[in-house]
Amino acid sequence: MKQMSNISPPPLTPPTRGGEYSLFPCIPPPVPLTEGDKGGGGRFRWGCTVTQMKVLHYKNFFFWQGFYHPSIPSFVRRGQRGGKIIVLQCPSFARRGKSEVTWLRLCTVVMFLMIWFSGIVRADEKILIAAASDLNFAMNKICHDFEKTHPGVKVEVSYGSSGNFYAQIKQGAPYDIFFSADASYPALLEEEGFAVKDQKRLYAVGRIVLWIPKKSTLNPQKGLNIILEPGLKKLAIANPKHAPYGRAAEESLRYYGLWDKVQGKLVFGENISQTAQFVQTGAADAGIIAMSMSISPGMVDRGSYLIIPTESYSRLEQVYTVLQRGKDKSSVTTFLAFAQGKNGKKILSAFGFILP
Repeated sequence: MKQMSNISPPPLTPPTRGGEYSLFPCIPPPVPLTEGDKGGGGRFRWGCTVTQMKVLHYKNFFFWQGFYHPSIPSFVRRGQRGGKIIVLQCPSFARRGKSEVTWLRLCTVVMFLMIWFSGIVRADEKILIAAASDLNFAMNKICHDFEKTHPGVKVEVSYGSSGNFYAQIKQGAPYDIFFSADASYPALLEEEGFAVKDQKRLYAVGRIVLWIPKKSTLNPQKGLNIILEPGLKKLAIANPKHAPYGRAAEESLRYYGLWDKVQGKLVFGENISQTAQFVQTGAADAGIIAMSMSISPGMVDRGSYLIIPTESYSRLEQVYTVLQRGKDKSSVTTFLAFAQGKNGKKILSAFGFILP
């Protein structure tokens, strides 16, 4: 270690009263020393007059006195050769030699370990969620309210199609919880060992609607048959191959005998969020989307919708499951209890989901 020589002592604060000085401005005015204290045999409090301060010699002085909390006595030993520095010293500690240095080093190690382990605990308190796109606004609200009541836990959510998440999780995507818009994917993950056994739960039932922007002359209240009108050039739906809401849209169109008639008009979104964007941006004239999105803050005032009867498509049972990464995490258990509790259910219902 490079030797430290000719080190200037820490500056003293201006006198407070009667010529009193202190190395630490935040300390109250000092208590005068007795004659015994001046002789080096007694104890004294931090802060004293200049004439009462001990003059200590040092060599390779490493720990500045001001680095430690003012309430901790000085551990600097007397009698070393080298430069001089004025500090306040507790004589009873100075007589003990190396034991104070060992104690100080031990405290430093303990503090370092506490900081290090604290970082590990906080990292474990981050919850990673894969959620179906129809949950975008509802889940954001749930997470916001949860973090307000649990400030030590951070929730990060990725949105996409349930089918794509299923494939990603099988390939090792690091998620703790999977909120699917289709009950089959969590069941498959559990069977294949990617999800914890007996942890899947039905949390909501989704609905689909026909949404048309305000600028359109079409009136959705006339019924689903308006998608056949010449003024409607493009109809957006989610991709039925991997998006549950896309399959529901296809089933409904087939139920009413419209599927074959609109083949030339169909525009497929990667997920239900992208499908909604197609209609919002004008890339499509209308779209069959999740009801939760049609009443979201970004769409509720920008268009109108027709609720498609639930008998025309398979029940959109939405199920979550705990993945292996989230196993035995208390924060995951706490979050799920909140999401399925009174507040979470109220939010889901407000966004058009049918509660189980």
